[in-house]
Amino acid sequence: MRVLLVEDDHALTVGVRHALQAEGWRVDVLSCGEQASHAGLTGEHDVAVLDLGLPRRDGMDVLRHWRQRGATFPVLLLTARDQLADRVAGLDAGADDYLVKPFDLPELLARLRALGRRAAGRAENTLMLGELTLHVADRELRHRGERVALSPRELALTELLMGKAGRVVPKDQIVARLSSWESDFSENSVEVYIHRLRKRFGELGVVIRTVRGFGYVMEAAEPPSA
Repeated sequence: MRVLLVEDDHALTVGVRHALQAEGWRVDVLSCGEQASHAGLTGEHDVAVLDLGLPRRDGMDVLRHWRQRGATFPVLLLTARDQLADRVAGLDAGADDYLVKPFDLPELLARLRALGRRAAGRAENTLMLGELTLHVADRELRHRGERVALSPRELALTELLMGKAGRVVPKDQIVARLSSWESDFSENSVEVYIHRLRKRFGELGVVIRTVRGFGYVMEAAEPPSA
């Protein structure tokens, strides 16, 4: 998942970015409302964490701008304003969730996972393919109950492919989801990671097929013929 984090408190930004990256998510950070109003319209992000008290352009105005211009990705508002009227105004402006400062990072992560699942069109917290089970909330992949060790980026790619098992995932979509402004993820990088996962999953009953010119499909391997 690729997250747009818009927050002008440096210490808070560092803590939140570290927590999100530990989940294997790509994080793009801005501290200016004017810049955020444009960045949210690029179509690069799965979800946004938006502070209301921003310089140059208030977060509420940024949110309204996004929605008026057709941006549909989920937005979680962060704010020190804890009045009911403020929460209602944020939700009416197009926010999907609301978190009042100070907050606990585990709650922020849980809310973002829920928003990500909703945006992907699935409510469940577990993905299954063959004998592989991915526990999304715990960031853990298991095969027949045994944990499969993957790097955060390998896990993020696995979640993307398993979430669309049996369907083609375009290579450019993988690049967009696994990139961030600070860390490019090229098409060559995709091929490297696909190669790693193929070797890893080949003995676990799952295959990743290349659909030449389009992208990749993850599916359960055909059982050996008698």
